[in-house]
Amino acid sequence: MIYETLGVPTIINAAGTVTRLSGGTMAPEVAEAMRQASLACVDMVSLQAAACRAIRAATGAEAGIVTSGASAAVLLGAGACLAGLDPGKMNRLPEVADGRREFIVVRSQRNMYDRALVVAGGRLVEVGIPDRYSGPGVRDASAWEIEEAIGPNTAGIYYLAQSQSKPALHEVAAVARGHGLPVLVDAAGQLPPASNLKSYLAEGADLVCFSGGKAIGGPQSSGILAGRADLVASALLQMLDLDVDPDTWAPPAEFSALSQLRGLPHHGIGRSCKTGKEEIAGLIVALQRFSAADPGERLAKLRARVQAMISAAGPDGLSITDTPVPMLAWSVGESARRVAARLWAGAPPIGCNMGRADEGVLLFNPMAITDEQAGEIGRRIASLR
Repeated sequence: MIYETLGVPTIINAAGTVTRLSGGTMAPEVAEAMRQASLACVDMVSLQAAACRAIRAATGAEAGIVTSGASAAVLLGAGACLAGLDPGKMNRLPEVADGRREFIVVRSQRNMYDRALVVAGGRLVEVGIPDRYSGPGVRDASAWEIEEAIGPNTAGIYYLAQSQSKPALHEVAAVARGHGLPVLVDAAGQLPPASNLKSYLAEGADLVCFSGGKAIGGPQSSGILAGRADLVASALLQMLDLDVDPDTWAPPAEFSALSQLRGLPHHGIGRSCKTGKEEIAGLIVALQRFSAADPGERLAKLRARVQAMISAAGPDGLSITDTPVPMLAWSVGESARRVAARLWAGAPPIGCNMGRADEGVLLFNPMAITDEQAGEIGRRIASLR
């Protein structure tokens, strides 16, 4: 195995498809697609057009492209909102000459990934007081507060898709439509359920960003930007290598909005977000597999892995969480962090989810492990009791 050659130990990743632990594993068909893609050269716009067709089929969006992760999709989506189909504006980003650079964001939805908006040239305008999180009350932002914040420099609205996010996306989209503004939704980790591939667009989002290397099962360094055809086309153009004679370049039908441009811009703000042919091919196959899979069978397979952990460990102190991804919950008490450190210090290291460590609970996510590793996790739990 290549990791043995490189002298890098493998781990059991029960933390979930997190980037710091290299995400998940890919199906043989996905890896094979990447291998085959590496064996020949293609025009990257044509390959993104093929991805667009696959993304349209899976999401119902007007268009879509493969990006180098969900954060890159946010950056490219922001660039599209800021520049539209104006090549002069694309050339100037992250500078915005007319000042129309503000993205409204609900304060309780702020996160470290929204800096991608700022990298593209945006400026964040926070609204709402998240009393329900800080404790003094139950209120959060309302749609009218978003509308009140809209001004002549507003470029769009950023929405972090989480089950607890307020106000509801359809309310935000209604406000945005009334002012002719795009809504950019960050749904990086909101799969499963697979229905979310379509739900955010159905609620009124103009652009939606997904991770390709999590539940979809694509390459770790892949993502999806899907939505309005003109915005997706703008995002693609700001990522491509444009060191080309404009007279020799013509957009494919999937990105026909680019034929409206008065000229071809130079390398864009998203040039550092480029996606290779291998990642695009792998993501296409992974997305098709994910979309075609039976959700009930997928859930049953994950629950079976969790049950295998319990069977190997014994049930004391263990339960199954009721979440979109079923996980093993181990009630450890105040020693949760010490136990997690011992799991990581073992051979092989086992990484667990620390999201509830303050409650004395360690979580074990089945998405990035094998059936055999589920049994090993259970045995290690038993040995640490």
